[in-house]
Amino acid sequence: MNLLVTGGAGFIGSHFVRALLADRLPGLRGASVTVLDKLTYAGNFANLGPVAEHPRLDFVPGDVCDAALVDVVLRRRDAVVHFAAETHTGRSLADAAGFATTNVLGTQVLLDAARRHGTGRFVQISTDEVYGPIATGEHTEESPLAPASPYAATKAGADLLALACHRTHGLPVVVVRCGSTYGPNQHPEKTVPGIVTTLLAGRTVTLPGGGGQVRDWLHVDDHCRGVALALAGGRAGEVYHLAGTVELSHRDLTGVLLAECGAGWDRVADAGHPAGDQRYALDDQKIRRELGWRPRIEFDRGLADTVRWYRDHPGWWRPLLADVADRADPTALADLAG
Repeated sequence: MNLLVTGGAGFIGSHFVRALLADRLPGLRGASVTVLDKLTYAGNFANLGPVAEHPRLDFVPGDVCDAALVDVVLRRRDAVVHFAAETHTGRSLADAAGFATTNVLGTQVLLDAARRHGTGRFVQISTDEVYGPIATGEHTEESPLAPASPYAATKAGADLLALACHRTHGLPVVVVRCGSTYGPNQHPEKTVPGIVTTLLAGRTVTLPGGGGQVRDWLHVDDHCRGVALALAGGRAGEVYHLAGTVELSHRDLTGVLLAECGAGWDRVADAGHPAGDQRYALDDQKIRRELGWRPRIEFDRGLADTVRWYRDHPGWWRPLLADVADRADPTALADLAG
């Protein structure tokens, strides 16, 4: 199989590419991959460093909105896994147009090219945020979409375009929506690495809204395995959920990370502004039942390994802290999606 992976130098995309080339993903042994990535602040070619010279990898710098380039790179590709997106909720409040361009227009450009070239499978990577918050229970794949931010709205729009392309034109589309994902190589603007790198840098963590917001947490390796299963065996035109292994309030998560980093609550301050949406939760029974997926990495082990990675790789994250400070406090975020 020959895949096009968009956003393959980003957090989840690069984990997917590295796992694929190591033949650790179900149904993808021996597959070749072309990565298309714009290398924005959140994309980092160093994330692909361990496989940069792999004979089954081709890297193309570029934008998913560049129709001419997309048309070239999609030729003779068996499938597309579309990770590329603007994903920071807080940033979307200030730049909704930029999110609409990348997330909506970019997805349509890819869909048009996939139709022209008869691509055999198109996996649209999405988020639990398209449903909006839920006070109790869990969203199913049939829950109505009620996005609460420009980021979530543009991802919902991209999902609907992809599913409409399947219904109207027969393109074999599968949509994967996930809960909050954590792991190594994640930009410090996100919650877990934001807290960890803040502590490791000797700074004070700020806790928005008292830390009452609740998310479920999924390790990136389990996320990638779920995407691979959906690519190989998901039913065209269907949506599949990947839920986390544990549900925690932001305050409880902060407590766990303080312990992992050997720090106390004296390193935490009130952010002085409200938190984002209070709770997101997904029902993942469909992918468990149909494709046999379930998370394998226990949260305690996964989080400890993640903290260890950031402790061992300061050269990767320290240059990014200035960018985070310029844009937003790394932990006082509307975005708690991981």
